[in-house]
Amino acid sequence: MGTAEQQPQRVTMTRAARRILEAAERLFYERGIHAVGVDLIAAEAGVTKKTLYDRFGSKERIVVEYLTGRDERWRAFLAQYLDDHLDAAHATPRARVLAVFDASRAWSAEYGSKGCSMVNAHAEISDPAHPAYPVIAGQKEWMLALFTRLARDITPDDADEADRMGRTLMLLHEGALVAHGLNTFPDPIAHARDQAAALLPVPEELP
Repeated sequence: MGTAEQQPQRVTMTRAARRILEAAERLFYERGIHAVGVDLIAAEAGVTKKTLYDRFGSKERIVVEYLTGRDERWRAFLAQYLDDHLDAAHATPRARVLAVFDASRAWSAEYGSKGCSMVNAHAEISDPAHPAYPVIAGQKEWMLALFTRLARDITPDDADEADRMGRTLMLLHEGALVAHGLNTFPDPIAHARDQAAALLPVPEELP
């Protein structure tokens, strides 16, 4: 599964820190991380550069907070979506897998017009020594673990098949997020969901 997730130490969110982070989140997602400097973040947040550095210490720390916050909100969104749209007592493993794609589609429509923030960030941050790198890699490891766990519920007696299915579902999901961000063709996440549905056995076929 790769390196275990490392939870970064969080910055205490004062009122000024929250304004800085909100401005940075918007700018980083809309324009890219490297394209946005601390001068612009401070100006958009209505604070001085000194305040920015007092609260965060560095631009890299702001990037970590930005990506960690996006990751936390996505995980909470997914959990809430599954609670709202699935009957936990009767939902089949197949339905839970497909609901992940449905949740991603809903998230992307509301919060992800430019695609996955982690994929976008990785295009700019590929050095494992960067403090934000574990956040990026950690989310994708978490998604693979999620799909693999759901796949094991579908094929509980075949761990190798579950691992293969988990990887395939992950590839469908991540490819759809990239296609969505690039606007390659209409509704790629729905298309990926259809492909996942074709891949998964229907309940009558389950052992």
